[in-house]
Amino acid sequence: MQRRAFVNAVGGAGLSLAIPQGRQKRLGISDVDRFHQDYVQILQEDRVVGGTRRVENLAIELGTRVQSALTTGAVSSRVRDMLHRLAADAMAAAAFAALDASSPKRARAHLDKAMTLAGLSRDSQTRYRVWDHLMLASSMRENHAEAAAAADVMKRSTAARCDPLFASLGHMRNANALARLDQRTDALRALELAEKHFGRIAQSVRSDWISFYGVAEFDALSSYVWTAVGEHGRAEFCLHRTLSAIPEGMARDRALFTAHLSLAQVRQGELELGCATARKASALLLPGSGSRRTAKTLARGRELLIASGSKAPEVTGWTEESRQWI
Repeated sequence: MQRRAFVNAVGGAGLSLAIPQGRQKRLGISDVDRFHQDYVQILQEDRVVGGTRRVENLAIELGTRVQSALTTGAVSSRVRDMLHRLAADAMAAAAFAALDASSPKRARAHLDKAMTLAGLSRDSQTRYRVWDHLMLASSMRENHAEAAAAADVMKRSTAARCDPLFASLGHMRNANALARLDQRTDALRALELAEKHFGRIAQSVRSDWISFYGVAEFDALSSYVWTAVGEHGRAEFCLHRTLSAIPEGMARDRALFTAHLSLAQVRQGELELGCATARKASALLLPGSGSRRTAKTLARGRELLIASGSKAPEVTGWTEESRQWI
């Protein structure tokens, strides 16, 4: 009931700033604020249900409306930059929804538009975000060399030079890409740098989207590095820390990281425990969730369980229940 009320509220409230007709209107900060409220609502829905086509389409629509307002309204250079930043953020949000739905090709199309808008915004944090999502799209397509190159741009960017939080995420993305390129030493060095910069973060004015990169996310991304270098016990340790620190309301991420915890347990031969954890992850997925990443993680765990040949009742029971993740 709470989720339906929230989604209905998002669908019925906001997202309604009219494009001026006829005589050109001068756009100001109040118009930016109204568009920004729509953008924040989209982010909130994404964090609850994941990459649904509804979230993706709402973000595309918002980006289109902001660009239309720029075409038909008179603006100062400051407001124009702010609106270009919002349009870029909206298209990046659409791209992330596509990534969560495991559709990297669709995400790349959105990111091409976001890159142009980010350049027009003259905002380093916005450009950084586009490179971050390009890195994720490349990784999802198993092009880890391209992912490492995108992460290298991130860690050398103006945003990273000015703010250790952005520097940390850049090194973390680089660590994940290098680990998948079997460059263990370089990957662990990058992970160490990510931790060093993360320990130096301070309060600052930042883009809304980067708020995801807190203590819980740091440990989750660290677990991916440890998994890629074959240290599944360390990965499990990080994921337990993630699940104990994850903020309330991050339903999509709690399900995703619980699925990864299950996978780490199965990879260590803890088959029955992995099945129990996978069942928890499945129960955490809200009806209508668009997070194909979670479903694919559960499917990988199921494949390993079947390959184990175990006839334990817990294992055979879960593999039968989880046929939907094939």
